[in-house]
Amino acid sequence: MNRKDFLAQVGIGAAIVLAPACIGGLAGCKKSSTSTLVDFTVDTSSGALATNGGFIVKDKVIVARTNSGTFIAVAAACTHEGTTVNYNASSNSFICPNHQAHFSSTGAVTQGPASTNLTQYKTTLTGTQLRVFS
Repeated sequence: MNRKDFLAQVGIGAAIVLAPACIGGLAGCKKSSTSTLVDFTVDTSSGALATNGGFIVKDKVIVARTNSGTFIAVAAACTHEGTTVNYNASSNSFICPNHQAHFSSTGAVTQGPASTNLTQYKTTLTGTQLRVFS
């Protein structure tokens, strides 16, 4: 076997060994809600969160104050195409203004075209300070 044939065989062998890893990596590529760690605090004594039905977007998270006064938080980017969703207080849900995907208050898809849920975050209120975290 000459050098050229040897290198060709090594290249084919490497391709066979590495192909499953490369394909597996590509198979995991899809639009989904963010999985980065979230941990921030917002003041609820003024602004949109001071009023039931209000919402803000901060650090790629949408935080809403429901009509009953509780706080909910989910990833702000629609899992269909990444458009920032809005909070709809009357239905206590999130709606994408781009293609009208609907998500429940927990981020679950209730109407497509999105097929992946929004990531839900935890909230705790201490006085007027609301902590939003993973």
